Amino acid sequence: MTFSICAHCPRTGQVGVGAMTAMLGVGKLVSHAQSRVGAAASQAFMNPYLAIDGLALLEKDMTAEQALEQLIAMDPGRAGRQFGIVDTKGNAAAWTGDMPQDWKGHRTGKSWTVQGNRLAGPEVLDAMVETFEQSENDELVERLLKALEAGESAGGDTKGHLSSAILVMDTEAYPLWEMRIDHDDDPAGAIRKLYDDFRENLLWQIKKMPTRANPTGAFDFEDDIECT
Repeated sequence: MTFSICAHCPRTGQVGVGAMTAMLGVGKLVSHAQSRVGAAASQAFMNPYLAIDGLALLEKDMTAEQALEQLIAMDPGRAGRQFGIVDTKGNAAAWTGDMPQDWKGHRTGKSWTVQGNRLAGPEVLDAMVETFEQSENDELVERLLKALEAGESAGGDTKGHLSSAILVMDTEAYPLWEMRIDHDDDPAGAIRKLYDDFRENLLWQIKKMPTRANPTGAFDFEDDIECT
């Protein structure tokens, strides 16, 4: 019932996940990413610990393929799972069990993986891949968003779409981008509007926030009077 994309941007080092589904709150449990480590998506009969533990294994210097192999071997519910994971070395791996509803499948490439179940057909994933690869000069967040839009335009989830999410991690432990549409008749359109709003009104504030290297951040405490 979900289609998603996990990716690493070799140019910026960013990692991220984009997802859309017919159920509520796709961003809450499907999307996972860790700065300078990797990104993962767990869906179908989801087990969020596949993504959580997968990122922990990447942090221990396993590749995406090694992490997936270990996790799937240990999961008694593997037949119902769909899982994708990427690391920051260009590796990507995915798993689709037998139980998720057709059409189901995945695609992997250098630094990306796309996966989905209960889709209109393989054309959904193919459209996502084509769009993602053709937009290689764009920022990662825009590439993920375009990939979701392409998947939705190609038919997406056969039960329709209700929620969407994009998560992008950059250098810090907090997200550079985290957008969630939890319940909307047009989650693709809604997240595009949210993206435009964030870019204009929030991104500049995030970029001024404290970092590990600069605990005071770039705010001018006299002139930047707005705070949360």
